[in-house]
Amino acid sequence: MTIPIRNTVFDKIKEAGSLTDVELYKILTKEGFLIPEDKFNKILLDLEILGLIKVSWITKDERRIEVYVVEKEVDDVDEQNKEMMEKDYEASFPGFEK
Repeated sequence: MTIPIRNTVFDKIKEAGSLTDVELYKILTKEGFLIPEDKFNKILLDLEILGLIKVSWITKDERRIEVYVVEKEVDDVDEQNKEMMEKDYEASFPGFEK
């Protein structure tokens, strides 16, 4: 069973955290993955559409590629409700005192 090239490309980006498209292409070529430029661009576009990476232009011919990290927003009300539910659950056991 072979791993799709898109997964390999994403793994290389994830390992580096952030790199340029030129650096990524060199890494892939060095490891024996010879990808035509149009297919390379399509893979980057697919990964960006899937929300896995973020691509931004640095210069006319070079792009910065980063793993896309979603920061989860903390809802104070949900946190308070969760704490109250845990306390109520613990209090429901007779003889249990904290």
